[in-house]
Amino acid sequence: MNMTDPIADMLTRIRNGYQAHMTTVDVAPYSKVKAEIARILKNEGYIDRYSVTGEGIEKKIVVTLKYGSDDNKVMQGIKRISKPGLRVYAKGNNIPKVLNGLGVAIISTSEGMMTDREARRKHIGGEVIAYVW
Repeated sequence: MNMTDPIADMLTRIRNGYQAHMTTVDVAPYSKVKAEIARILKNEGYIDRYSVTGEGIEKKIVVTLKYGSDDNKVMQGIKRISKPGLRVYAKGNNIPKVLNGLGVAIISTSEGMMTDREARRKHIGGEVIAYVW
């Protein structure tokens, strides 16, 4: 089956996993872009950890979701911004802030995937992939 937007599929799987109070979510098929998004989510504290399992066509990312005290989800929301039908770009001096800096924007730049804070510090623009809060 062809998938039009694999990044949106990954974000939806994570969002649905939090809604269903799951501990882990499988994201398949594997891609470097999805692995970089998972790395950023881990570094920012939105997921507990991630790992790559399998080989070849069976390769997938297993994301362990993170919950706070009283079983509250850490990630309140995640939204895909740039879509295959409408790409959204931002210049280095016009990087968007999510919830006045409380959330994170994931930006794909010429130097790789990074958060909005890193892109603003390096004065690099790029494609705005998603907002997480």
